Parts: sequence; C-alpha cells; structure tokens
Amino acid sequence: MPAHFQNPILPGCYPDPSICRVQDDYYLVTSTFEWYPGVPIFHSRDLVHWQQLGHALARPSQLNLDGVAPSSGIFAATIRWHEGLFYIITTLSDQHHQRHNFIVTARDPAGEWSEPYVLDNAPGIDPSLFFEAGRAWYCGNRTPQQEDHRHTSRREIWLQELDLTTMQLIGEVFVLWDGQSRGEAVPEAPHLYHRGEYYYLLIAEGGTFHEHCVTLARSRSLTGPYEACPLNPILTHRHLGYNAPIVAVGHADLVETQTGEWWMVVLGARPYDGYYYNLGRETWLLPCTWEQDWLLPGTGTGRVEFSYPCPSLPRHRLPAGPACDHFDTPALALCWNMLRTPRSDWYSLTARPGWLRLALRPPTLAEHANASFIGRRQQHMNFAVRARMDFLPTTGYELAGLAVIQNDRFHLCCLCGRDEDDTVVVRLERRAHGETTCLAVAVLPDYNGTLFWKIEAHGLEYRCYYALQPEAWQACGAAVHGGFLSSTVAYGFTGVYLGMYATGSGQPSAGHADFDWFEYVGTAG
Repeated sequence: MPAHFQNPILPGCYPDPSICRVQDDYYLVTSTFEWYPGVPIFHSRDLVHWQQLGHALARPSQLNLDGVAPSSGIFAATIRWHEGLFYIITTLSDQHHQRHNFIVTARDPAGEWSEPYVLDNAPGIDPSLFFEAGRAWYCGNRTPQQEDHRHTSRREIWLQELDLTTMQLIGEVFVLWDGQSRGEAVPEAPHLYHRGEYYYLLIAEGGTFHEHCVTLARSRSLTGPYEACPLNPILTHRHLGYNAPIVAVGHADLVETQTGEWWMVVLGARPYDGYYYNLGRETWLLPCTWEQDWLLPGTGTGRVEFSYPCPSLPRHRLPAGPACDHFDTPALALCWNMLRTPRSDWYSLTARPGWLRLALRPPTLAEHANASFIGRRQQHMNFAVRARMDFLPTTGYELAGLAVIQNDRFHLCCLCGRDEDDTVVVRLERRAHGETTCLAVAVLPDYNGTLFWKIEAHGLEYRCYYALQPEAWQACGAAVHGGFLSSTVAYGFTGVYLGMYATGSGQPSAGHADFDWFEYVGTAG
C-alpha cells in the first residue's frame, strides 16, 4: 500500500501559495500581509516535507510596512526560476491603500534577495511571471479599460512583456480573459503554463472567503484568445456548504514533477467549533490529472482531501524543529514575525545572552504600529504555550506578557503590570470590535520579578495561566471563547499569531522585559 501524506502541508496562516521546481528541488512562498519579515521561502524534495529557508523581504529597505492596516501589506507572491536566477513578484498595499507591484531576485533562495524592482504602469494585484524562449512576461489583473459599472468588482487578466535588463514592462498589452462569469468577484492570481499545444491560464475567482474557487482557460497562443474550461470552476468547496471540513478553497499554482506528475498547491481553511478558522488560510497539496487537454484537480474526488498517496518522489524527511526556543542563537528563528517594519533596535538577543529582550516602547497592539511584539503562527486547533519572563514594572503604564492576536481590533492579552495601588498584578484583557475589556485581575503580593506564563487552547476555548514558581499554575480568569479571533468575525486575510509583548502604553519608558524561553506544542485536545 503506498504511503500517504497528511494535509495541510503548511498548517497555520500560509495563504496564497506559489510553487516552482528547479531540477529535483521545489520552492514555495506565501503571503504575509502586515507581518515582517515578508514572504517566507520553503524548500522540499518530495512536496510533502518542507523546511523554511528564510524570507525574501528581510530588510527594512526592501519592505515598508509603516502604518499599514491589517491585511494590507504584502499580497500574494509568485516564485519562478529562469536561467539560474530566482524571481519573486508580489504586491505591496501601503498605508494609503496605494498598491504597487515589484520583483526581487536571488541566485540562492536561502541567501539575501535583491532590493525591489518596482514596476511602472503595472496596476492590479497578485501578479505572476512566465518565461519562455528567452522572453519574460508579466501577467496580472486590472480594472477593465472599458469598465462596465454594473459590475464594480470586475477585473480582467492582462499580459505584457517584461524586459529583464531594465525590469520594466515593454511592448503591447494583451487582455487574456475576464474570468468564468460576469457575476464572479475579482478574477485574480493568474498563472500561465505551457503543456503540449496549449497555453493554460489558471486564476482565482469568487473572492477569498467561502465562495473562493479556481478556474481555467486555454489557448494555442500565449497572447490569446483564451477559451474557458467547460468544467469551470475546476476546483471549489463552496457547493459543500458551511459544514464542510475544508472551506474557502482557491488561489492555486501548479508544478510538474521530474517524474511527470502534476500537483497543485492551494489555500484552504479548516473551520472548527462552528464556522471559525483561527488558524487562517493554510497551504494544501493535491494531485492533478489531464483529460482531453483539460486539468482535473483532486484526482478521484475533485476536492481537496486531508490525505493522498505521496508523490512518486524519494521521501525526504526533515528533522522536526525544537518545540522550545531558548533564544541562544545569534538571530531570531525563522518562525518569528513582527507587526510591520521595525525601525529601531527594540529587541535584542545579546543584551542578556540566552534571553530575548523587548523594550517597553509607546506603541500598543491597538494601533497600526510596530509594537514590541514577536510572535509565531498558531498552527494547531489545540496547543499549549509556555514561557518564562523576567519583568519588573515601575509604573502603571508598563506592561509585558503574552498576546494572542488577530489584528489591532481583536486580540487577547495576559499581562503583568501595576494597579492603581502600585501593586503588581496580572491582567487578562480581551479586545473585540475595537473595545478593550479587562476580564480578570490577579494580585501578586510576593512577586520577585519572574513570571511563568501558559496559554492553552482546546478548540476555541483559550485559557491563560501564570505561576511564580515553575508549573505552579494559577488560572487567570475563566476560559475565553476565541471565535472573535477568527477572520470570519474580525475580517481580514490572516490567522492567529501568539507571542511575547511589551509596551509603555503610549508613554516612553527605559524599561524592558526579558524572555528566557518560549515553548509551543500542538496537543491532542
């Protein structure tokens, strides 16, 4: 019996996947929105086991996320390889809701990527690149030049040649397709492929939520005209209803293996305890076949499944990363992210070796700012987080602890600070719909500057604990229903992040919080 793999291949908030192959190696990237560094890069040799190599946008000079709103920032990226060079093209939506598309390149995907090549006269989002016969082509979406105002969400897919010397678009613009039907929302995320006598155009339609889908068109000429696949949408779960175990399926990319198999990566979400998906939109893998020169995703069922037989590739298992980060390396582990671009040295791994130090700065999580927060994706419905913190607040506005974040209007924090009587306390605070509520307060009369934290999730039930001695846990308030952290309530394109937070609550402070270690493990429930 052939070995099977389990989906999703990248659990947690890894939406809008794009993939390419270079000989026996596979590379994959996803969206990151307001999170920094931008565009994680993964490597695999069997399409099942993936290891992160780094980020394409890891320097402030490459990525200005200052003031961007939640779910703005970096939209879907496409990764391609051509004549020894990797290319990533993506969209930046800035704090003024202006969008521009740019390219970064690298010889080594695990090394440093170039400064951005910003494209002039390249409207739209989610662009892609196509290389053939020594030429490069840009493919994107845009508002039709002759816009029919009865269909305000209409877009068209367009193509133009890219000069690889100047990194600018040249020549004639070709309109390829405007999607499967006039009623669909925002045709986007186009990818082009050449197989046999046809060029294939794969796009996303229906928005990014429950009605999401994948559609296909083909042409004997790269520049068109393109005919729609009679089976469209070739992949969707919207007809399965809101009780389906996998929803919002869409935004796909294809890769052909060195053995001639075709596989698709696609985003999808796993709702639980109702129509909530706190893990966000994740990356899934499914086999594809061809029939009468049309693509059939999800061989056998036409759907995304939790398990399939493995690709016909040598298994390439990777060692599991450590569950606990002891902050004893010269740089942060690749799992960690920050909100927006850091503009100062507000965190340190060297000020106290073996500890992560966060400065108490004015920004808070309730702002579109780069707060002193370092977090990682929630990747399991059931998990346990533990951390040790050294922190001694000197004023009422100095706070530090752990946070569970969807965005600036929806998050949950367990923080140490001082109350009106100057007593050190632990507070459990929930922020929902932009309003902050204190759910519980616990006094720490014997506090000596060290706290142990624990957050556990059992489905949508989040519980927060603190301890003055290891494992001597005390609950901080009652369980909190975490449905408000799902994008189905909070809106947006991201999943939940968990991490360490310190703030001066709008006031300057010379203080800091030190974290000795942070542990994250998925649990059975």
